[in-house]
Amino acid sequence: MHRLPGLDLLRSIAIVWVMLFHAFLVGGLGPGFEWLSRFGWAGVDIFFVLSGFLIGSQLLSSLRRGEALRLGDFYWRRAWRILPAFAVVLAVYVAFPVLRETPSLEAWWQFASFTLNLLIDYGRNQAFSHAWSLCVEEHFYLFFPLLAWWFARRPSAARLAALCVVLVLGGIALRAGVWLHDNALQPSRNWFIEDIYYPTWMRLDGLLAGVMLAALRVYRPGLWARLLARPTPLMLAGLATVTLAFWLFRDRTGLAANAIGWPLLSLGLGLLVASACAPRGRLGRRALPGAGWLAGISYSLYLSHKIAMHAVHAWIAPALPLQGPALFPVYAAAILAVGAALHHLVEQPGLRLRDRLARSPRAVPAGSMPA
Repeated sequence: MHRLPGLDLLRSIAIVWVMLFHAFLVGGLGPGFEWLSRFGWAGVDIFFVLSGFLIGSQLLSSLRRGEALRLGDFYWRRAWRILPAFAVVLAVYVAFPVLRETPSLEAWWQFASFTLNLLIDYGRNQAFSHAWSLCVEEHFYLFFPLLAWWFARRPSAARLAALCVVLVLGGIALRAGVWLHDNALQPSRNWFIEDIYYPTWMRLDGLLAGVMLAALRVYRPGLWARLLARPTPLMLAGLATVTLAFWLFRDRTGLAANAIGWPLLSLGLGLLVASACAPRGRLGRRALPGAGWLAGISYSLYLSHKIAMHAVHAWIAPALPLQGPALFPVYAAAILAVGAALHHLVEQPGLRLRDRLARSPRAVPAGSMPA
């Protein structure tokens, strides 16, 4: 699937929004700019929808053409895409405690095994905790190809709809049940983060929304084309739905937000992703200067931005005669410099090495399954 400027725009918005949200680690943006960062956690949900759509389109299109499911090749490519930059940042966090945004870090093996989001003691070990979303992505990469292969054997709209209903309603019931249980007991830990916000099984709505868009694109191309012919209504519906979800998330840790807020937010973001795919839509009509570059380095930015933010806050900002919004460019420059360095010195060379080591396209890797 070729690069679409609308998706690059959404990805760049997502990474900037997440970084603005994490500004609370260095004292926040100030009361005049709180509106910019309040819902910045939703940037992660944009990434989830985009990931579900792009990975879903890749795998479902291949299976639709009757190609074998090459699990080894898929995991090989994902590993080289994710692991080099992640390993470098994890090594920095482990080896140089002075660079951590908070003092304590969970055991390295929780990061290496991508179980951090399931085992974290958030009250004590918050450093590099944003890796929780990468754990969710890795679990998706692990299990979704098998689910896609199972579905592609006998594609059925009714079966797919039933699966969606089960996942959405099951997620609502599970989150509501856990919320009611923990709210009644009030355990002496951050149960909202550990039991509801981080675990993979609580955060499937965004990935599901993206996969459903991919299935529509692959298996109902006529309907997909008709949707893309109406990008403005899609965008307005998406914005309205996201606004309604944010209204529920006024109390971010409340029952209503965590029961139905997540599927509602994911639906709205899914509509925005669909609108962004339309070449003639407002989101996808033309490339916004800088958005493609930000989107390209967004993974490295996500991994490293807290390190850069903390370094500025601890050592650079105190030496400057600047305060408040005047420091924004300093933080932004440091974050972009560190993220770009990680991207160009680690992430990109890793991808080039992957391509040089890639097995012959004619070979069927071990573990392949017939379509």
